[in-house]
Amino acid sequence: MRELRGIVMSERIERFEDFRAWQQARELTTKIYRVTESGTFARDFGLRDQIRRAAVSIMSNIAEGFERGRPKEFHQFLSIAKASCAELRSQLYVALDAEHVPQNIFDELMSQATATGQLIGGLRASVEKRIQEK
Repeated sequence: MRELRGIVMSERIERFEDFRAWQQARELTTKIYRVTESGTFARDFGLRDQIRRAAVSIMSNIAEGFERGRPKEFHQFLSIAKASCAELRSQLYVALDAEHVPQNIFDELMSQATATGQLIGGLRASVEKRIQEK
């Protein structure tokens, strides 16, 4: 068990890289970078850069929140990471509507973004529960 300043984590989490939510956010970020590096998406600099920032924000906020070592701050950063998932999903609709991505790629990215948001939401709920128990 690992203690995060007063909260005992049920799994042994020693590094932010151990969180499944961070791992999935990393995979999603890699896919976003690949999809945005070619075709019309690569030339839509504003959307390309914004969707990349949103993807990077997801994994970065999980990492930063965990490393702060305080449950309330971790919870806050998880909220930001989850919001970045929503931002990314919204931008995926723009990419689809602008015909930067075909429907099958959109569906795959949307599914992964949704699953990542759900993992972060579950982690956030767990942290919140433990804060309240303390």
